Amino acid sequence: MTPASADSTRLPIRRDRHERGVRGPILPVAVPRYRTRSTDFDQAVLEAYAPLQNRFFEQLTGVDLAVDTIPRMRLSSDMIIPDEIFADGPVPLARVLQAGVDRAGNPTRARIVLFRMPIEQRTTNAIERAELLDTTLTALVAHYLNLDPRDINPRFQWL
Repeated sequence: MTPASADSTRLPIRRDRHERGVRGPILPVAVPRYRTRSTDFDQAVLEAYAPLQNRFFEQLTGVDLAVDTIPRMRLSSDMIIPDEIFADGPVPLARVLQAGVDRAGNPTRARIVLFRMPIEQRTTNAIERAELLDTTLTALVAHYLNLDPRDINPRFQWL
């Protein structure tokens, strides 16, 4: 190997002009602010869903849990909202998608989809968000299991 070809395979040396060394992330991973808002919301959804999943484990084994940023459906204010959609007025907060077959002919599992932005906009802190998530998930799990929401959570109330 000639010296010219050895030099061409080396990576260029970058100057450390201020001798501070390699820069790392601004926030360490252990700091709570390291998590994004969407990651924080996902964690809150899992915490709200865990008691329901533990209580109805057998019935909910075929159900997936998903979070979407915004709803991809339009509801009008005079429309009668179906039971598989949990909404605040004309704004859907979550929905249940039943098991079925997709366009390619593959079977799909049932799915509970929560919409992050509408839920986040209706709450001001983590406690209100947890309460709204609990109410939403209770209503959707009750619909999926064909139960009254008060059978799942006696404190359930939604106007």
